[in-house]
Amino acid sequence: MLSDRIEKIMLQRIQSLYLFLVSGISGSAGLLLPYGYRQGNALYSYDHVGILTGICACVALALVAIFLFKNRKLQFVLGRINIILNFILLGVFVYWSLMVSGGAVVPEKGIGMFIPIISIVLLVLANKAIKKDEDLVKSVDRLR
Repeated sequence: MLSDRIEKIMLQRIQSLYLFLVSGISGSAGLLLPYGYRQGNALYSYDHVGILTGICACVALALVAIFLFKNRKLQFVLGRINIILNFILLGVFVYWSLMVSGGAVVPEKGIGMFIPIISIVLLVLANKAIKKDEDLVKSVDRLR
């Protein structure tokens, strides 16, 4: 009974909120908002397998990390991997924006291109909170 109450409390930590926001923002906004426009047509991530795979992996890693609250070290590592994945997505978007031929008209960037930046900020905040929890547990173990 006590362990059930502790588990419910652990899901309400701030890093769980950050990770949930990452999964929600990356999942919904990353799939619904266009990341650019080419010749007047909106470009969505679900039209490109590589970008869709990256976004789905980002969402999956964030959701898995939420429920690994008992293993903070693994949660921290998954957060780092997710940050790297978001940097790769951001690099793909920047590469696309620099390489797309727009002719006389400059190709427009969509709001979906900024989703990895928001995710990276939230993941850094989550990892900072996870590290803080880990340091707190270590300090309590030293006192015993």
